[in-house]
Amino acid sequence: MDESVYKHVRLTGTSDTSLEEAVQAAVDRAGKTLRQLRWFQVVETRGHIKDGRVDQWQVTVEIGFKIDDD
Repeated sequence: MDESVYKHVRLTGTSDTSLEEAVQAAVDRAGKTLRQLRWFQVVETRGHIKDGRVDQWQVTVEIGFKIDDD
């Protein structure tokens, strides 16, 4: 039986376009230094307002990754 262990980090991605792009920005960045990314969970959504309009999306996610067995 595979008894995996996972660790998670919390990151905030940003996008001028959408929530999805903000999440993807965080996942892309995590993938540059972490291996075996497995899941994400949105824990906070917020944004920046400029001149009465949404200027930027900010999404905080927890990203889980599998700890190597080696």
